[in-house]
Amino acid sequence: MQAAEPTKPNIIYILADDLGWKDVGFHGSDIQTPNLDKLAAEGVQLERHYTAPMCTPTRAALMTGRYPMRYGLQVGVIPGAGTYSLAKDEFLLPQVLKDAGYKTYMSGKWHLGHAKKEFWPNHRGFDSFYGATVGEIDHFLHESHGVADWYRDDTAIEEEGFDNSLFGAEAVRVVKTHDIKDPFFLYLAFTAPHTPFQAPQEYLDRYPSIADPNRKAYAAMISVIDDEVGKLVAALEKRGMRDNTLIVFSSDNGGVRSSLFSGDTKVTGDLPASNGPYRDGKGTLYEGGTRVVALANWPGRIKAGVVDEPIHVTDWLPTFAKLAGGGTEKCKRLDGTDVWQTVSTGAQSPRKEVLYNVDPLGGAISVANWKLVWKASLPQKVEVFDLKRDPAETKNLASEHPEIVAAFQSRLTEFATQMAPPLLLMEAVKLTFYAPPVTADPAAVLSGGD
Repeated sequence: MQAAEPTKPNIIYILADDLGWKDVGFHGSDIQTPNLDKLAAEGVQLERHYTAPMCTPTRAALMTGRYPMRYGLQVGVIPGAGTYSLAKDEFLLPQVLKDAGYKTYMSGKWHLGHAKKEFWPNHRGFDSFYGATVGEIDHFLHESHGVADWYRDDTAIEEEGFDNSLFGAEAVRVVKTHDIKDPFFLYLAFTAPHTPFQAPQEYLDRYPSIADPNRKAYAAMISVIDDEVGKLVAALEKRGMRDNTLIVFSSDNGGVRSSLFSGDTKVTGDLPASNGPYRDGKGTLYEGGTRVVALANWPGRIKAGVVDEPIHVTDWLPTFAKLAGGGTEKCKRLDGTDVWQTVSTGAQSPRKEVLYNVDPLGGAISVANWKLVWKASLPQKVEVFDLKRDPAETKNLASEHPEIVAAFQSRLTEFATQMAPPLLLMEAVKLTFYAPPVTADPAAVLSGGD
C-alpha cells in the first residue's frame, strides 16, 4: 500500500532545446504533438513567456532566478572547450527545493559546466542525474566531437538508443520508483529538436508528406518529445500522483533561423524551425529568439486558457519556492518574481519589465508594450517597437519616441554597470594569448555548439 500523498506539490519542468514557437499543434503546426496539446488545452498557454536568446543563459536563469549577466553567462554558450561553469556561489533551484524537503532529479542536458565534476548536477543540488553535460551530442552515439558524454550521476556509462527516448524513460523510472511520501522536483531537459537533425526511423515514418529531410527529422524529434511527455503523464496517473503535480513545459530559446546559431553540426539545406509571427530566432534579441512556446498544467489548480502576460524564465525559482513552502534567503538577489497568480488565474503579471539580455555589445528591454533593441557596437543601431500593435517587430519607432529611447537606454546602462565580465570572452582571450599552440582554436570556441 502506498504512503499518503505529500501535501506539497510535485514539480516537473520540461525543457525543449531550440523548439520553434510555431512548431506545436496548439500553435497551428502540422507537427503532431497531441500530448502537449492536451496539457495546453487543459492548462494554460503562456503566450508571453521569455527566455534568454541561447541555451546556457536560459538554463542558468532557470536554475538561479537571476539574469545571466550577473554571473558572466550572458554571451553565447559554454563551448566544448570551455573550462568554466555556472558560478559555484549561486544557490540553485534544486538546492532551494531540497531545503524544502524535496527529492530532486534531473534527466537530460545540463550545459552549465562540464570541465570538472564539481560543476555537474549532483554537485549543484540534484539527488540524481542521467544524461549529457555538454551542449550538443550525437543523438544516437551520445558523444560530442568523438568524445562520449553520457552519465548516470558522476559515472560514465554506455547505452544504446535515441537520447531523448532514454531521457523520457528515465523520467518515467523516477516517477515509478519515487517514494510518494516525499515531494519531488524533476527537471527533464531534452536535447531535441537541437541539431544534429536525427530521429528513429519509426518517427521519421510518421511524416511521409514532408520531403525536406531536415524538416522531417525535426518534426520527428518533436514527436519523440511529445510521446515521452505522454508516457510521463501516464506514469503519474498510474501512481495516483497526477493531481498533485505541476507540469511546466517550455523551450530554452526560439527556433534556429540562422546557421550562425545552429551549433557544431553543419546543416546542409534549409533550417526547419518556425517561430510563427515573431521576428528572427535563436541567438537574437527579437521576439523570435526569446518569446518561446510554453504551458503550465496542474489539474484543479490552474485555470484553463491563454495568458498574455509577461513571464520570464527567472520567475520560476521564486514561484516554485513559494509553492513548495521554501525560502530563497540563501539565493543572491533575485531578478525573478512569484508569478503563480498570473499562471494559475490569469491575473496581471507582477513583472513590470523584461530584460532580454545585456552584454558589451548591446541589449534589449521591454516595459509594458514598448521594447528597445540596442546594438551598441559600431555602427550603432537603436530600434523601438510597440509589441501590442506590432508583435512581429516590423516598424522601428525610435525616431518617433526619443523619450523611450533615452529612458530605456538609461535602464540598460544601469544593468550594464551590474554586469559580470562575460566568461566566454574571457575564455577566448585566455586561449588566444596564454594557451599553448596545441589548444583549441579560439574561433571554434566562440562559435561552440549549443
